[in-house]
Amino acid sequence: MGIRTAFCCLLQLQLASSCTTLIAGRLATEDGSVMCTHSNDGGGTTDPRLVKIPAADHSDNAMRPVYWATEDYPRYVGKERGAPAYYPRNEKELPSKQIGEIPQVPHTYGYIEMTYGAINERQVGIGESTCSGVFGTTAVGHGGKALLSIDTLSQLAMERANSSRAAVLLMGSLAERYGFYGEGSFEGSAESLMVTDPNEGFIFHILPDDSGTSAVWAAQRVPDDHVAVVANAFVIREVDFSDPHNFLGSASVHEVAQRKGWWAPEQGKLDFTALYSDGEYAHKYYSGRRMWGAYRLMAPSLGLSPSYDEYRRSKPYPVTAPPDKKVAVADFAAVMRSYYEGTEFDQTVGLAAGPWGTPDHVAGTSAGGKVAGNWERTIGLFRTSDSHIVQSRGWLPDEVGGVLWWGPHAAPYTVYVPLAAGMKSLPDCTLGTPAVMERTSLFWGIRYLFNYAQLKRSAMIGHIVELQQKAHAASLRLQARVDRGMGPAGGSAVKITEEYTSNANAIRDSLFTLADELLFRYADGYVNEVDAHGTFHVTTTPYPDWWLNATDYSSGPPPVPTAVAGLAWPGLSAQA
Repeated sequence: MGIRTAFCCLLQLQLASSCTTLIAGRLATEDGSVMCTHSNDGGGTTDPRLVKIPAADHSDNAMRPVYWATEDYPRYVGKERGAPAYYPRNEKELPSKQIGEIPQVPHTYGYIEMTYGAINERQVGIGESTCSGVFGTTAVGHGGKALLSIDTLSQLAMERANSSRAAVLLMGSLAERYGFYGEGSFEGSAESLMVTDPNEGFIFHILPDDSGTSAVWAAQRVPDDHVAVVANAFVIREVDFSDPHNFLGSASVHEVAQRKGWWAPEQGKLDFTALYSDGEYAHKYYSGRRMWGAYRLMAPSLGLSPSYDEYRRSKPYPVTAPPDKKVAVADFAAVMRSYYEGTEFDQTVGLAAGPWGTPDHVAGTSAGGKVAGNWERTIGLFRTSDSHIVQSRGWLPDEVGGVLWWGPHAAPYTVYVPLAAGMKSLPDCTLGTPAVMERTSLFWGIRYLFNYAQLKRSAMIGHIVELQQKAHAASLRLQARVDRGMGPAGGSAVKITEEYTSNANAIRDSLFTLADELLFRYADGYVNEVDAHGTFHVTTTPYPDWWLNATDYSSGPPPVPTAVAGLAWPGLSAQA
């Protein structure tokens, strides 16, 4: 059972779409919003651009093209989707080729997307996490018969759904009809989405069926006063499709399990994760410890253990749980940035963190391929291309009620920038790419700051946190100001766009300003300061004693020998 193969070596180099997602019901949040998160932990080639797809009307009998899913830059090239960011940049950049099509609908909603749909104009939000699955297949034109990836399903949900429940049912039915494919491997054969709207949220799991032409899927409603976390492994356990308010799913969930001899009706409710997950990938605790890490911050009273037996059998963590206190955007951001600080798994301390406490074990493995092992898989991660927090607020018009708090590059260093669902367009600073260093982009503002901070993180991280806090406070004030300006008929989309764009540009500028300030302040490892009188001071920061001992510093060249009085060096006169 399972399709684990020799590509495990590749997993050690880069884990595509190894994402962490959170969700909170409206009674679990401070302001009554429904929230979910996403982190795109794919690595250096992932396309981090944030793009606005406009609403559109379509003619009768129109067909909707479907493209093969790639998350590398550029993820899509063409004019079909109406977004100038995707237009070919020159004659050498060829348009993406479609692998199929499905019937189009008369009207599609406008939405914001990264590699997946993120939020649409009806405040439907999505966060994605790749999962292992016991079945895998590939796409039409790539050796398989399945047409739809999770990227495409999330886009279709954004285009067509006005609620999270409608989005789940739509994605499930389309996947059953046209087939679902992951990445054709153990790591990417299945998927999970957090799907939200202003009223409720769902955890959605999907994988190909055993024929490779359809899908197996299930969704569980998150109780309004609960939070949940998915971290590259299924979490839904016993499904009860006789309760359609809380559970949705395909008939294949039971049919396939019964046909395979994995489950029989007399055994009671079917455990979706036990049967259809292929467990954690890369190493033990790769998924479960992130779940523990998230619940540790949101619901410490649960007293969950960070250790467990095999993930599927031991059922170490709840599907959902009430938080100890109601959560806000800043709380979700704190979870997304976590390196397990203050626990036995804290990656900011110890020899691997070095003298300046960096938890970022950047890209690379054993030079000779002879040293096996794993770093702790934390929630915060250096190879994140972008992350976001969706906030859906039912008491406000959709234009401003839906807000995407977008965080380019690594979450521990990023500033989450708010962007309203009703914006006419996104600021150009959301279009940074990994292919060229650009001081015009938010992505490179964070990446620039992150990479410089690696030189002396313990000294610099306080300045970065201060910027994060100031920017978040300013963004909350902006959000409140825009909210107050909304009348019963809604506000001006132009004004909303101007306000949020100005804020995004100001944050972008502050990132590069801080990076330059840190370059001056900590140049060459010193602390360089100019006091109030204009006097320049240079001081040093001592290395920690424990690190000097660990690096065998005390066994270096000995002190200068003591000279013997009256003894002349050979070749020199006594008078010399």
